[in-house]
Amino acid sequence: MRILVSGAGVGGVTLAHWLRRDGHDVTVVERAPGRRGGGQAVDVRGAALAVASEMGVLDRIKELRTTMRGMSMVDTAGNEIMRNEEATISGGSFDSPDVEIMRDDLTAVLTEVSDATYLYGDSIATLTEDGHVTFESGRQESYDRIVGADGLHSVVRRLTFGDEDQFIHHLGTYVSIFTAPNFVGIDHWQTWFNEGDAGGAVFSDRDRSVMRVNLGFRSDPIAYDHRDVDQQKRLVEERCKAVYEGPRLLEAMWRADDFFFDSMAQVRMENWTKGRVALVGDAGYCASPLSGQGTSLAVVGAYVLAQELGRDPEAAYGRYEERMRPFVTANQALAFENPGQPASPESIERAANAISLD
Repeated sequence: MRILVSGAGVGGVTLAHWLRRDGHDVTVVERAPGRRGGGQAVDVRGAALAVASEMGVLDRIKELRTTMRGMSMVDTAGNEIMRNEEATISGGSFDSPDVEIMRDDLTAVLTEVSDATYLYGDSIATLTEDGHVTFESGRQESYDRIVGADGLHSVVRRLTFGDEDQFIHHLGTYVSIFTAPNFVGIDHWQTWFNEGDAGGAVFSDRDRSVMRVNLGFRSDPIAYDHRDVDQQKRLVEERCKAVYEGPRLLEAMWRADDFFFDSMAQVRMENWTKGRVALVGDAGYCASPLSGQGTSLAVVGAYVLAQELGRDPEAAYGRYEERMRPFVTANQALAFENPGQPASPESIERAANAISLD
């Protein structure tokens, strides 16, 4: 089959790998001009580790895992108020089988093994029920299947199912992520901070000259353009200027070229497929970073969809939804187990394995 995948993130490139392995003609279209850099640390857990192993990339992912020594909490003046050298908020316990890795490192590893055609700097403008696609560049093609793996603000979902307001459920927090010079001098360490409704973290890993910065704030829903980076930076500046190292972090934010901002939100839909279209990962069932399972959901969802397309193309979409629904439900629930805090390790382990890959 001729298949178009929208989005070259974790879910999109994982799906491309499995579809190509089954002999399909696969094109991945990505709005960014190249593979996206930056991003936060993400976790590969449970069933997703089994998928990575079957792809032959698990050892490489483990080589690139974060090597944090621990974490601390500081007050606005930088005074340490808590320290933990056995676990971190983002990655959990150090003795866990889970693998924490920077998102851009994971995407790079997965892209290297996905033998697909990549169209960078383009996106889908229109699509029809019979699989005819017009790209923003003006190019026109027809496909047997179209898969939206294009994130929380999925173009494929909007064109197929309607406006995103029907499906995106705000969880009360906004978050930004960007890279900055490591002017606080952390070394394989996470430093977390909070001031009123604002807070965040800085963390460093292999390259100690830079750090990843996470700044966020609690708020009711805010109207903003998810493509207007300057507008988003102004929102972060307004809400986060009083946090630890606020002035220097905000100065670095304005210089960052890998800035990301969005709401903590979940996508909830009755169906992830319609006609020739299917949704994978955040586009169909974003669990939010509060669950710690967004990456694993994307990896497993891509695997299951490709597996079902290989078994029976006519029944594939129904089987995909049937198999993934309990897994998605279990992992989305993690965001609500301990509001504002990570879910328990036992709950995470159960949810991460709540699916059969056979």
